[in-house]
Amino acid sequence: MASNQNTINLTQRMKIGDFLLRRLEEAGIRHLFGLPGDYNLTLLQQLYDAGKLTWVGTTGELTASYAADGYARLNGLGALLVTNGVGALSALNGVAGSCAEHVPVICISGSIPLRSIDRGLGMHHTMADGDFDHFLHAYSHVTAAQARITPRNAVAEIDRLILTAWREKLPVYMEFPSDIAYLDIEVPTTPLVLADPPSDPERLRSCIAALAEQLSAAKSPAILVDADADRFGVAATLMKLAEKMQAPVAVINAAKGVIDESFAQYVGIYGGKASEPGVRETIENSDCLLAVGYRPIEVTTGDFTASLPANTIHARGHSIDVGDDNYQAVTLKEVLHGVIDTVPQVNKRTPRAVAAAAPSTHADHSAKLTQAIYWQAIQGYLRPGDVLYVDNGTSFSLLGLKLPPNCTFIGSINWGSIGYSVGALLGALTAAPGRRHLLLIGDGSFQVTAQELSTILRHNHKPVISLINNGGYTIERGYIGKTEAYNDIANWSYAELPKVLRPDTTARSFVVKTGGDLQKALSAPNDRLIFIESMMDSCDAPAPILRSSNLGAELDYGPTGPQHREGLQLRPSTMETRM
Repeated sequence: MASNQNTINLTQRMKIGDFLLRRLEEAGIRHLFGLPGDYNLTLLQQLYDAGKLTWVGTTGELTASYAADGYARLNGLGALLVTNGVGALSALNGVAGSCAEHVPVICISGSIPLRSIDRGLGMHHTMADGDFDHFLHAYSHVTAAQARITPRNAVAEIDRLILTAWREKLPVYMEFPSDIAYLDIEVPTTPLVLADPPSDPERLRSCIAALAEQLSAAKSPAILVDADADRFGVAATLMKLAEKMQAPVAVINAAKGVIDESFAQYVGIYGGKASEPGVRETIENSDCLLAVGYRPIEVTTGDFTASLPANTIHARGHSIDVGDDNYQAVTLKEVLHGVIDTVPQVNKRTPRAVAAAAPSTHADHSAKLTQAIYWQAIQGYLRPGDVLYVDNGTSFSLLGLKLPPNCTFIGSINWGSIGYSVGALLGALTAAPGRRHLLLIGDGSFQVTAQELSTILRHNHKPVISLINNGGYTIERGYIGKTEAYNDIANWSYAELPKVLRPDTTARSFVVKTGGDLQKALSAPNDRLIFIESMMDSCDAPAPILRSSNLGAELDYGPTGPQHREGLQLRPSTMETRM
């Protein structure tokens, strides 16, 4: 009888919707982003009745997915709630970005009632073809796991999806039928624990030994870091390993800020021929390179000019390649801790060139604002602990700045969906309102998701939004269409938008046309939202950005493409090219 009583005490009756919300809370999620729709209103009502998770209504499902992504990057896990079909597909682009960037997001879609599926009843927000699995299939390509929740599978599938997102650092998709939220089922009383399965003891020992042996024997070991070092929480561990071995550390541009740029062993960004010479030599000539989460694409490899040593050790979240051996059933964090305990302390090693800060010059404050003046001012504006956002465009120049300690960089380098940063700003502000948040964005990217500024204002957030108004898509002008109308956009009064979107706003807005105007705007106290509209010439762009676009055109269009036509491509000036 005692045994039976103990078993009974491990479960309780609970409504399915309440159980889902409880599990999200146990996983550390405090906010849910999205839009209401008739199929998700039952779950939303339960959220309000419980009073634990906070609902953050957005202006669209796409921006909700961006917000959940930004939130997850600072919180460790994010979630959004949409409605069947129309909402799920609107969010699909953002969730695909989370997949490409390895961000754990839970997309919950309030879906058509189970009874309609059982009876084959046609419903709105479907294809009206009797097939109710279209959106599960669509999401199967961009998520690590998918499921339709039923009373029979709710406990197992809710836990599986949340744990999969957290363990794999990838998004998942959950369809939650509208007629099951208030059904009672038996659920465990024990809380959900976010933990990896224990490593296989023998595989872990062997992997640590093999990795430590290679590193210890090397004369010029080095570490190359991709974004997964942040996703799997091993950045600090890697710095500890680098310090013990006196080994240099470089990052690819998708991992900007993951390694503290004031760290003594940090040497800069590696991207093949696009790297500083010292960084390139350090990585390519290493006799034992540890690459963490390395996923090369043209944007992160200097247009495929990266060349890692043949014997590079490739470390991923749950597996490691050392030579011909592949180690499974291990976790990256456990392996690295074991290696730190095993490798000998190195006190002397030939010093490497450290990444230098951007050169500082005294600008004429009365001169017309240019990209060069702008980015020099931004470099001086950065401070420790900032959260920095970059979107596609000339804002990629942020990658060339030297970040102070404890900064977080948020961008969509692999996926590259323009407008991402505005939604991500909302999410990360929600996750960490006590930090200073600085969004650097161009007018073209901003116009895609500008409406989400209203939600940021609605919740009294206080970011610094610095927008470059240069009349369109400068990155694309570097590919082709230097002066073509297809790269132009409508000119908005951007600095007036805070007042338009929230008439009672106290936000500070500035329109800047000179270096002096910009310095004045940047000196304003950040006790409220700051919106800076920087006016620049449409053909003014940093030389590295233009060179990247020019090379991108060669890759995209081939030798017969239109990029070779005279005057069709925006290119660096002769002086910039020489520099």
